[in-house]
Amino acid sequence: MPHHQRDGLEWDESGFDLRHRWSRQPQLNNIAQLCRRVLGLLAEDRCCVSFHAEGAFNKLYLVESPRSTSLLRVSLPVDPQHRTRGKVSTLRWIRRKTHVPVPKIIAFDDSQDNEVGFEWILMDLMPGVSAYKRWRKMSMAEKTWLVEQSLEDAKFQSIGTLSPESEYTPSSEPKPGRIVSRTFFMGNNFNYEIARGPFRSSHDWLSAYLSIIRQEQTEVLAEEQDPDDREDAEDIMRVAAKLTKLLPKIFPSLQDPAEQTVLWHDDLSLQNILVDDDGKVTALIDWGCVSCKPLWVAAEMPKFLLGPAREEELNRDGYGDPSDDVKGSDDLDDEGKTELYWIHLMEYEQTQLRNVTYAALKLDFYGAVARCGDGWALKRSEQWIDAVDSGGFSRLLDVFRGSVNGC
Repeated sequence: MPHHQRDGLEWDESGFDLRHRWSRQPQLNNIAQLCRRVLGLLAEDRCCVSFHAEGAFNKLYLVESPRSTSLLRVSLPVDPQHRTRGKVSTLRWIRRKTHVPVPKIIAFDDSQDNEVGFEWILMDLMPGVSAYKRWRKMSMAEKTWLVEQSLEDAKFQSIGTLSPESEYTPSSEPKPGRIVSRTFFMGNNFNYEIARGPFRSSHDWLSAYLSIIRQEQTEVLAEEQDPDDREDAEDIMRVAAKLTKLLPKIFPSLQDPAEQTVLWHDDLSLQNILVDDDGKVTALIDWGCVSCKPLWVAAEMPKFLLGPAREEELNRDGYGDPSDDVKGSDDLDDEGKTELYWIHLMEYEQTQLRNVTYAALKLDFYGAVARCGDGWALKRSEQWIDAVDSGGFSRLLDVFRGSVNGC
């Protein structure tokens, strides 16, 4: 797919990490014009549009009219059409088939041929505030209920992002299609000639992932003159080759029928969970890159439960009072306790809420693939690969901790 189909998107490679940029900005008057047309407003009807928030690859605008208050999500074309289609298909399916609260799609355009010049989705404004802001006030029973909510019944076959089988209709039955993932669309990765799904198996999906890593480093070796950068690329290529060799030992290369999968929200942080004043979940948000993933991926803990382990129950009285001139983080109510108390309480509650059976070896392999391009982790990842290849089964995290302990 040629570059001109990602008009409005630029990539900044000047820093340590690849970053996206808007080469042009959505204009409020164009957004208002679009919303008037889509909502069928009359000339005398009020339509107030204001900037609301910015996500990883999108900007959100609050749209207030006599008929409704809604959000317009304007997206960068990181994966033209596919990312918008995937989100629309996923949200419509969840609303139709589950009790999970997600925004209702009012209208959308998966092209850039419109008043705004970008892909957009108009959706309901969901009530509530982020669970992060309410966490301290929620009871343990409410937190446990939150953890138990899942999409485990949303089962499919094949790995990929939901897309409609035919023309878009609110009742169309989607199925896994081309995967929409940062790994597959960031920078030049978007232009590589690789399989993009749907994948019949974990083996095929991870093989494509590793192919991206190899092509990235092949480009570095072809263009880079700095000896240190070339050495880093050679190291990554070596580890990627070892992972490719290990892959069929952990994941079978043949899968018939296609592997069973579930919808997996891999960025389910407390910021993406909205709750009301009573701690009840009112919405799960940020479904931009959610895909159907293998069951072993769904065995991973949601992001909001990740953190250091703390087994011993806290003694609240053992923590001092905060200084008058020190305010709690994010303006949260400190209830007369230092920030350290709230950090330790979060760690203790996260530890109590974890009740997950890990698909340890598969998750660790996936973790090693995801860290293959990280220079600081490469040596330890390679140690883990060599150990598994020789019949050892140390946890990847334990190997990483060894570096901290000087082992």
